[in-house]
Amino acid sequence: MSAEAQNTPADKLMVEAQVVQALSSVFDPEIPVNIYDLGLIYEVNIDDSNNVKIKMTLTAPGCPAAQELPVEVTNKVQAIPEVKSAQVEIVWDPPWNPDRMSEVAKLQLGYE
Repeated sequence: MSAEAQNTPADKLMVEAQVVQALSSVFDPEIPVNIYDLGLIYEVNIDDSNNVKIKMTLTAPGCPAAQELPVEVTNKVQAIPEVKSAQVEIVWDPPWNPDRMSEVAKLQLGYE
């Protein structure tokens, strides 16, 4: 896809699926579940040029991985060939809680 080309809805869905796959490959070092299923990803925005902006949180403000996780997320998303750039913003509102986890994560951690 050339830099001037506009994304079609199908292109955008493909990139979004790749971003979700990349996010699903990042794990909180203290919890054996990926950050996407943990519910740490609050928002993913992809513009027409494939610049990706991600709003995410951490399980707690004092999370030991606070420095590493955003960098890992940025690197994995930027590694997607179709992605022009990736930016991660850490947000604390609303605070994370176990209700944000996917059913898969709840099963893996014994919440069900």
